[in-house]
Amino acid sequence: MTEPIQLTGPEPAPKASVFLEVAVLVSLAASVACVLLFAWIAEEMTEGSTVRFDLAVREWVHGFASPGMTMTMKVFSFIGSYVLVAAFVVALLIFWKRRWRRGLTWLLVTMGGALVLDLALKYAFHRPRPIPFFGAAPHSWSFPSGHSLFSFCIYGVLAGLLIARVKSWPLKIAIWCAAAALIGMIGLSRIYLGVHYPSDVLAGYLAAAVWVTAMVGLDRVRSARRKIG
Repeated sequence: MTEPIQLTGPEPAPKASVFLEVAVLVSLAASVACVLLFAWIAEEMTEGSTVRFDLAVREWVHGFASPGMTMTMKVFSFIGSYVLVAAFVVALLIFWKRRWRRGLTWLLVTMGGALVLDLALKYAFHRPRPIPFFGAAPHSWSFPSGHSLFSFCIYGVLAGLLIARVKSWPLKIAIWCAAAALIGMIGLSRIYLGVHYPSDVLAGYLAAAVWVTAMVGLDRVRSARRKIG
């Protein structure tokens, strides 16, 4: 039987150890790798080299279209927008009430950085939206996908904060798998509905990964310095 999630008391800071040093190096390496991959996709996109890939994946995904599938994908797309904002606000209130200052800070910084990234990158690349398969196209630019970026940041960080309070490894794995599946389905829904190119979704995930891994590295450095001091 799995142990219950600890939901009381102020949030403890992580202890400094050799594992923190490894975590910093891994986070920085992952951040650099994501930057390079994002830059490569962005360059290929601006040169028009992703057109064949984007169209092929769009048509393949659209081949699974059905009324039931369309409704399902609209639900996941909704989870990546309005439900995401609601989850963010509710999490903030819960963290504030339970004095989880570190989690509160993480969420605020994550959302702020994601918003800046999304706006800056969309206006930097000015990629027009594809012709949607269902519904009307949003009025914002297409590259990168905001749904993918925000869902990766918010749901990923919420999952990370939650498993920090769970002792059962099966439950930790279940939380990560659920978060990964949710994030993946949100990105897939944008391709299915036709409001984003596949390269937009990949770029959104990579931009979010850069931001989150950089935050993890900085958080570990700050924690280690506080421990030493």
